[in-house]
Amino acid sequence: MLVVMRQGATPDEIAGVVRAIEARGFKAHPIPGAQRTAIGITGNRGAVDRPVFESMPGVLEVIPVTHAYKLVSREVKPEDSVVKVGGVAVGGGEFVIVAGPCAVESLDQMLTVARLVKAAGARLLRGGAFKPRTSPYSFQGLGEEGLRILASAREETGLPVVTEAIDAESVDLVERYADAIQIGARNMQNFSLLKRAGRAKKPVLLKRGLAATLEEFLMSAEYVLAEGNYDVILCERGVRTFSDFSRNTLDLAVVPAVKQISHLPILVDPSHGTGRRDKVVPMSRGAAAVGADGLIVEVHHDPDTALSDGPQSITPEAFGTLVSELRQITQVLGRTL
Repeated sequence: MLVVMRQGATPDEIAGVVRAIEARGFKAHPIPGAQRTAIGITGNRGAVDRPVFESMPGVLEVIPVTHAYKLVSREVKPEDSVVKVGGVAVGGGEFVIVAGPCAVESLDQMLTVARLVKAAGARLLRGGAFKPRTSPYSFQGLGEEGLRILASAREETGLPVVTEAIDAESVDLVERYADAIQIGARNMQNFSLLKRAGRAKKPVLLKRGLAATLEEFLMSAEYVLAEGNYDVILCERGVRTFSDFSRNTLDLAVVPAVKQISHLPILVDPSHGTGRRDKVVPMSRGAAAVGADGLIVEVHHDPDTALSDGPQSITPEAFGTLVSELRQITQVLGRTL
């Protein structure tokens, strides 16, 4: 259920509706919009008594929400959401590029890549301190040391940091050191982790699961918003198919599908989406053309020696060329880079 406030409703009127919702044992989610505030109601097991809220001061109307995902739906918020990550707006008029190595390997490596991607036009820095790997014998990341290295790279370059948390303990650390918490594809339906991220005070970058439907993807985002964290950025990173010429199949069609039914911004990860260095650049162009709000790209100064995902990491030189091409594409679409 959604309570839509009148344009110009006062803070006291909004607070009165919130109190009335909570007094009935429900959870209230005030979502400010460009014209008016809407208040989502969750936690109700049956129909909400609409006349009770319709008669309250400042209320325009009370309407049902038809989707199972409520807070991420455009029924709740018709206009696009903009999520601030360390002062960088994701989901607005700028096409935002997140770039950096798959894994943090050393301070020298991180500083080298951070300086180069910033010079080329990246707005956010990525790098994994915790690495969930298919093999238990693969490099698992540097943990808190890696987070300290990321913080040092941010201090030198000014690039806000996005990095992955893999459990509740690592969320605590990522929240302390980074500017956004990434939830990886393998954890998209780790509901306890999603709830913990929903209680965090930092934005969440949620990657689509390896075989997740669009509804499952949005329902995972709903878990985060339902806990009170409305700063969620979605990320398409490829799904498993019968394809044998790429690591995954990058589903660019999900971008306009998300845009149609959800107000959340969405990035595209062409690195994991293809797993092949030669496919990252063309799929990045496609992501910009279909309306994504940005990219998250793996860049390494020496990808052949990378400890993680070297075959899908592009060089800083290739990244610079890609950014130049994307500037032309985004300009046609009325966006800046």
